Amino acid sequence: MGNQYDVLAGFFLQVPIDIFGVFQTNLQHGRYQGHKAQPTTKGGVLIALKGEANFAYDGVSYLMSPGKAIIGGYNRHFEIAVNSSEFEYFLVHFLPVAPNEEKARLVREVHLLHIDMDAGLLQVMKQLKRYSTELGQIELLEKKTLFYQLVNKTLTYERYLQNRESHSMMEQTIEHIRQHYMEPITLEGLAEQHGMKGKYFSHLFQKYTGIGPIHYLIEYRMKVAYELLVTTPFAVRDIARNVGYPDAYYFSRLFKKHYGMSPTALKRGE
Repeated sequence: MGNQYDVLAGFFLQVPIDIFGVFQTNLQHGRYQGHKAQPTTKGGVLIALKGEANFAYDGVSYLMSPGKAIIGGYNRHFEIAVNSSEFEYFLVHFLPVAPNEEKARLVREVHLLHIDMDAGLLQVMKQLKRYSTELGQIELLEKKTLFYQLVNKTLTYERYLQNRESHSMMEQTIEHIRQHYMEPITLEGLAEQHGMKGKYFSHLFQKYTGIGPIHYLIEYRMKVAYELLVTTPFAVRDIARNVGYPDAYYFSRLFKKHYGMSPTALKRGE
């Protein structure tokens, strides 16, 4: 199984969701048992803003304070114990559209994450609060866009924390691939730039991005090739060379495997 942030990113990328209420709540010291008798009916993205509290889902406690977030918690018995004089949190409810057992499982799990309480995050939350009432279609679209920004900020920061020692190295490698994708690139060559063996470097890269460096290179080349095929008059063989494949036949096989159609078919609009 992948890293928690990768699993969640895959879920939000692939599964359509509905966004419901947006709340910013301040609680005083004490215990709150709003869902002790009846389980929660929605999942949530919950961000601690001020103070300290224990959030207990089915008896399992999570200590919440500024800089921490929870994603999930659907269909759980739920209590809050505020330890400080007051506790403030931000919450957005969501559910998968037409949830099945697998989708519900991921939303039911409680994912404790970290988040950078920067100005950009505060601005996203401020904008989301504007859409807490009845909305038209354009406003609902904006609300969902802001929700995904909130999730992205949470998962991106969690990835950074879990990979902070290699963060700079991986970002340099990603930039190198994007600048030199048209040139011959090997795993060993990328690893040598950082004085590492290929196997260990590949492990760090996959931990950071979710895929290996050569897989990332191929994905990027295919994306560039797709854009060139639909926006330029260049022949397939020329585009193949432009994205690092002197063998147009090999390029065509890779492209078809990636997109389900040949580059020639795409260019003809078939």
